[in-house]
Amino acid sequence: MLSRLTNMFRVPDLRNKILFTLLMLLLYRLGAFIPAPGIDQHAVRSIGEQAEEGGILAFLQLFSGGALTQFAIFALGIMPYITSSIIMQILAVVIPKLEEWQKQGAVGQRKITQWTRYLTIAIAAMQSTALVFLFHNGGGGLAQGATNLDLVPNFTIPRVVLIVLTLTAGTALLMWMGELITQRGIGNGMSLIIFASVVSSAPAQGALIKAQKGWGAVIGILAVSILLLVAIVFVEQGQRRIPVQFAKRVVGRRMYGGQSTYIPLKVNQSGVIPIIFASSVLYLPLLLAQVLPASGWGETVQTWIDSNLAKPTSAAYLIIFGLLIIGFAYFYTAITFDPAQQADNIRKQGGFIPGIRPGPQTERYLSKILSRITLPGSLFLAAVALLPAIIMVFMLGDQTTTASLFGFGGTSLLIATGVSLETMKQIDSQLMMRNYEGFLTK
Repeated sequence: MLSRLTNMFRVPDLRNKILFTLLMLLLYRLGAFIPAPGIDQHAVRSIGEQAEEGGILAFLQLFSGGALTQFAIFALGIMPYITSSIIMQILAVVIPKLEEWQKQGAVGQRKITQWTRYLTIAIAAMQSTALVFLFHNGGGGLAQGATNLDLVPNFTIPRVVLIVLTLTAGTALLMWMGELITQRGIGNGMSLIIFASVVSSAPAQGALIKAQKGWGAVIGILAVSILLLVAIVFVEQGQRRIPVQFAKRVVGRRMYGGQSTYIPLKVNQSGVIPIIFASSVLYLPLLLAQVLPASGWGETVQTWIDSNLAKPTSAAYLIIFGLLIIGFAYFYTAITFDPAQQADNIRKQGGFIPGIRPGPQTERYLSKILSRITLPGSLFLAAVALLPAIIMVFMLGDQTTTASLFGFGGTSLLIATGVSLETMKQIDSQLMMRNYEGFLTK
């Protein structure tokens, strides 16, 4: 393994790519601590402490590396880009023009990427405006038990516009940095930024657990995390390979086709997206509860939400969260993999699945296989998201904080593991191309 690590730095081109990627990630972490102008820093520290007790901030700051509770220039993180990418994927199913661009190859992909950037800026502007108004009222219920702290004391139109422009520009800069990592670095720029955000918060949350329960709890949590890590790697690498045979055909004096290949269908086809979807939907009631009447039925609804949906360890939260993850896993898998389109592509290329007739029968066969492997994949996602919370409550008791659950939870491990595996494959392909032994070589 040590020799393989040294191989990475023996190739000048690969070494420069790795160093450039590390430099971009360092600049990102630096920007996560540069505060936006016009913010009361004393109130920011108080909001950060309250965010550790729960609320939507505990989830959102996971993807900003703590920059959101610092109200830094990168406070929004890369979440607006993730949201716009997901929206574009969903719209491609219902808008014929986007579907046409998807079929145009690299040219169409550039058009989709450009519109994704525009949508990212629009979402960032809306989110930053909403955050300014919410933090002007001390968080507006984003953090549990938030007091009426005013993070924007000089609340004037010019000051609000300045903060909104700063946060939006920070998101645009972060998006540009991610694309630079993809083009000039080792690839997967956006994923590596999310990876840096998730991993950077782990030491502080580990220190929080140590302060509450001591080193024994920390060692126990690390042991559970390692077991989860092994399970995630095993499932993430698992795939169902559907064989495809191409018929021989003569074009001019040459013969083409005749070879065999396969369609790799991953067990976890949707990745971590269902967990992000489910978490966002589950936190909508927390935001809506803030505008309900303070007495009567409104008070009853707020009490139930605070007692159940605001606590990641409650039975109602775990059941609803698990069902949402399973549902979104099926939904997102259906969007990203179209059996009808795949069957049509196989037929146009002169291929067929052995024992299955081309056309509608191939489509039905692919749909059947996809539904079979999506069920264990969705159950695995739900287990990864819920089991850490249950185990940590069993180990640490009722004093477990939401920040600790997110920091050492299945979402963080799933993101970190998936990005690490993909990055290793990128580096491995670079090494193999230059006749070096890669990480994944047996």
